[in-house]
Amino acid sequence: MKWRTHAAAAMLLALFAFGAQAALPDDIRRLDDLPYGPDARQRMDIFLPAAPQRAPMLLMVHGGAWMVGDKSMSRVIDAKVAHWVGERGYIVVSINYRMVPDIDVQAQARDVARALAAVQARAGEWGGDASRVVLMGHSAGAHLVALLSADPTRAAAEGAGPWRGTVVLDSAAIDTVALMSRRHLRFYDRVFGADPAYWRSVSPTAAFTPRAVPTLVVCSTLRRDDSCGQAKVFVDRARALGATSELLPQALDHASVNGELGLPGAYTASVDAFIDRLLAAR
Repeated sequence: MKWRTHAAAAMLLALFAFGAQAALPDDIRRLDDLPYGPDARQRMDIFLPAAPQRAPMLLMVHGGAWMVGDKSMSRVIDAKVAHWVGERGYIVVSINYRMVPDIDVQAQARDVARALAAVQARAGEWGGDASRVVLMGHSAGAHLVALLSADPTRAAAEGAGPWRGTVVLDSAAIDTVALMSRRHLRFYDRVFGADPAYWRSVSPTAAFTPRAVPTLVVCSTLRRDDSCGQAKVFVDRARALGATSELLPQALDHASVNGELGLPGAYTASVDAFIDRLLAAR
């Protein structure tokens, strides 16, 4: 599964590298590249409001086909930091994680869990509330946070405690078995291989347990790869097991589902409403 093809890597970088990071407002502080593990990719950036006191926390996991991407990409953080830190007083954390083919998807999920554990452990020193953490991920990151949310014992094994819920931003691999069992883009083979048992082991839809955390699943209605169809199957599966899950289709392309979240409008308001319900719960 080694993948070193420069042309393919360049294509993915073109898809997921969305420009330089915008300047932060003066009242937002940034702590760069804090480690949550020994590897150079196991780093996180922390965005803090002026004087946080037991602030809710949003942990963001970038996309990039499990093979590229970065925590500082503009579509990953700019609008989210402006909205949730600048306007709502949250602490936002954006993480990097190790990439395929250096590790596999199971290990990537463990990286996200390890980052969550580190955020919870250090919340107090940043003025955050470790009991009010929400996960969010886009694309490949959406797949990883959905996998942890369907079966939170995976996160607990890395030292993470409970979190309030998860926002899943447009994953076409949320039902990994279904994706790999039909015609699909070739790069998925490089990520998930050819073993149906492995597909099932990394499929969020197949991972559900009764302990699943609440999820909001956003999907693009403009995609041709059944993102919304998979999202509905995921939500229906969650509800069948008694878990809280909501579907939020959006007439946005895949990149805009990520980049426009945090901008004023009905989309951001819907995500805010879901998170507010999570944080209000006891």
